[in-house]
Amino acid sequence: MTESSSRNLLQEFHRIFYPESIAVVGASQDKRKAGYYWLKAVVDAGYTGNVYPVNPKGGEVLGLKIYPSLRAIPGTVDYAIVCIPREAAPSLLDDCPAKKVKAVAFFTAGFKEIGDDVGYKLEEEMVSKAQQGGFRIIGPNCLGVYCPEWKIPCGPGGTIGESGTVGFISQSGGISAQLVELGIARGIKYSKGISFGNGIDLDSIDSLKYMAADPKTSVIGAYLEGVRNGSLLLNTIAEVTKVKPVIAWKAGRTEAGAAAAKSHTGSLTSSAAVWSAALKQGGAIEVHSLEELADTLLIFQQLQQWRGKGIAIVCGLADGGGGIAVSASDTCTELGLHMPPLSPPTRQRLTSLLGQAGSILHNPVDVSQAAGSLTTLRQTIELILADSAIDLVLVQEDMGMLLDYFPWEQVEAINDILIDLRTKQDKPLVSVLPPGPSDAARLQIERRLSQASIPVFTSMERAARAIVNLSRYSHFKAALRS
Repeated sequence: MTESSSRNLLQEFHRIFYPESIAVVGASQDKRKAGYYWLKAVVDAGYTGNVYPVNPKGGEVLGLKIYPSLRAIPGTVDYAIVCIPREAAPSLLDDCPAKKVKAVAFFTAGFKEIGDDVGYKLEEEMVSKAQQGGFRIIGPNCLGVYCPEWKIPCGPGGTIGESGTVGFISQSGGISAQLVELGIARGIKYSKGISFGNGIDLDSIDSLKYMAADPKTSVIGAYLEGVRNGSLLLNTIAEVTKVKPVIAWKAGRTEAGAAAAKSHTGSLTSSAAVWSAALKQGGAIEVHSLEELADTLLIFQQLQQWRGKGIAIVCGLADGGGGIAVSASDTCTELGLHMPPLSPPTRQRLTSLLGQAGSILHNPVDVSQAAGSLTTLRQTIELILADSAIDLVLVQEDMGMLLDYFPWEQVEAINDILIDLRTKQDKPLVSVLPPGPSDAARLQIERRLSQASIPVFTSMERAARAIVNLSRYSHFKAALRS
């Protein structure tokens, strides 16, 4: 993408993600209607621009005057959220040029995805009106844009979250909402997102190009079902990955999934094997679930481009580290991570600290012989981090077992050590905190670690997959430079 085209994209999308005014068309006083929830979501999110409810019935809602039509609004409207019957869409679009609308996001569904001729014809008419009127359409059948920096919520549920550097595009509104909710829970901070539904105008290709140009976005997540032009999308992904990582979840991989995609967003899909091969060739990281997508976005956000090779595992912070050491070794090795043995000098020092009997000191390292000594734990991890073969340390913390052995203050002190070590040296730390009966305590520790740029995962397998995905993109970028 040229500097000139990037500049044009940023300019075109600016008032879509950063609108000075928003109209909610179909806003309602009825608290059971989507139009009410959308309006309330925008107001409650703290959006500071002008908000214009639109409904032919007029009146007032949430302290705001309801305008009978888009044309009746004083001044211009940058962004319109639409919750009206599909038959009313064309006449609404006729009003958009007069208000200098930049984009119209149709929450309204019932177009080509339901498979009737009326839906197809309406979409064709809508695209024609947008092209003639000089504005863009997002959707229909979507949540539109999400921008926490500008206090634009993700959907009528009003989810907002903290602003950050992770961007996402999604054909599904439901997946968008779940990504944002997972982000709030796990410390993933989004720059912006876009749910484009049927994608009759703005689609995955436009959105990817914008995210690539956006200086506030450093990694891009994508949930895709199908597109009008698959080869152009894959070519776009290949161009974008030269600049920023693209983490792609391609759904509709099975016959049943493809049928569901067609009825969800009217998408046509193609062979899963073809998609996988093309994504890999283009440098994208393919994932296969919502959890893996969130895991991978989290680790890219926290660790950027990890270029290391050797990882070490530390387990047994309270007791029972032997079985974890064995199973974790299998998991990480099977997924393609390199677990080199620690150097003889490192092992000798660890033997002095932990003793030989009952300890596993080659890698993984079982620290249960430390008997809860914070000083010994810190020195152990420092020795491992100092080993030249190790580029990342993965720490298994079983919260239920820790709390069985130690008071809460000591559990906090253990994580203070991890946080302090993360800030005082360059090698990353990653934590595995499996869920269990002490989940409230686990979540509290997860938030503290995430804030310190220590990504947290619920299992060794999920952590290992995320690290592998991060490593793959780093190697891809290194190959481009060579």
